[in-house]
Amino acid sequence: MLDATILWAWTEFAVRWLHVITAIAWIGSSFYFIALDLGLRKAADLAPGVHGEEWQVHGGGFYHIQKYLVAPERLPDHLIWFKWESYVTWLSGFAMLVLVYYLGADLYLIDPSVLDLPLWVAIAISVGSLAFGWLAYNAMCQSRFGDDNTRLMVLLYVILVVMAWGYTQVFSGRAALLHLGAFTATIMSANVFFIIIPNQTIVVGDLKAGRTPDAKYGKIAKQRSTHNNYLTLPVIFLMLSNHYPLAFASEWNWLIASLVFLMGVTIRHYFNSFHASDFPKSGPRWTWAATLLLFLAIVGLSLAPLYGEDEGWEETALSTAQQRFVEAEGFPEVYDIVLGNCSMCHTPEPGWEGLAVPPKGVKLVTESDIVRHAQQIYLQAGVTHAMPPGRANFMEPSDRAMLRRWYRAGAKG
Repeated sequence: MLDATILWAWTEFAVRWLHVITAIAWIGSSFYFIALDLGLRKAADLAPGVHGEEWQVHGGGFYHIQKYLVAPERLPDHLIWFKWESYVTWLSGFAMLVLVYYLGADLYLIDPSVLDLPLWVAIAISVGSLAFGWLAYNAMCQSRFGDDNTRLMVLLYVILVVMAWGYTQVFSGRAALLHLGAFTATIMSANVFFIIIPNQTIVVGDLKAGRTPDAKYGKIAKQRSTHNNYLTLPVIFLMLSNHYPLAFASEWNWLIASLVFLMGVTIRHYFNSFHASDFPKSGPRWTWAATLLLFLAIVGLSLAPLYGEDEGWEETALSTAQQRFVEAEGFPEVYDIVLGNCSMCHTPEPGWEGLAVPPKGVKLVTESDIVRHAQQIYLQAGVTHAMPPGRANFMEPSDRAMLRRWYRAGAKG
């Protein structure tokens, strides 16, 4: 039976897949061009205006690449622009934010134990924070303060730490880390849309008009591109953090996220230094020691108490829509099925060996827990056999049929 819930799940999958595909394309081109730019070499026979060249071998062929510091004397007939990867990555990412966190706010965005917000207020804070991030960052870059790139990056890091803490005071832990990633990704995409591409467009326009382009536009675009390069790896971590409750459900989740940004810097510094070095290529090895120490600090922070003394055991107020699942036929039987098959792992202190926390932070102990995760139970254990996994699977077909009947009854209500 193909119902609205299954169609919705496939819609989320399609958008998520689009987001991953375009993100891979964007990150790949970004990393490649930074490495190319850092690896350029001078030569005596370079054409006028050429800043450097590089020889590369890949896929059985050799490539000879030259970079013009400002622009060539005339516009080439075939000019490839790298911009749609960034645009579609952000648009598909925002679509995921809407699908998962705005339309599923009661489950993923709002945590009453953190701050019991009305839905519209939570969404307004979410959207407003993304806009604030770009406006504040862009203002810093365009001010005299932005003339010193190191000073600028330090201040940006301070802002990211403050935002990490602020998000955890407003949203659920899972939503807080995801929003920090979206906050950073918005800055990166806006750099492409508002600065890098417009500056390149000005240069192209000057070439078409027979004017000599101003070198400042390339310099500004290069600065923003470098910022994007150092922010990429932390964004990837934050976008994947929803799979790891040891990160998002930790008491120190905001500090974990802050340290992840430093790990991104140390890793990228190694590779950027490696690409900029002479032959034989080498990079500063101290960066790997620093990365390891940062990672060990993150692991230590994640071992701090993840849950309060009574967290996960108190019944919490349900919305009208959620209350319908409590009143739906078969709920007492469903409650027993879930407790008997799922709660050994999905509890604040899992009984399955090797699990320190409930998978994905999902607890299925109280009636309100089960109702809040009704759709996930339906998809994971009713429609599919994803849960319970492996040797923990003792759920009978009749139990799965009961889960389906109960969910559909509640959804119809």
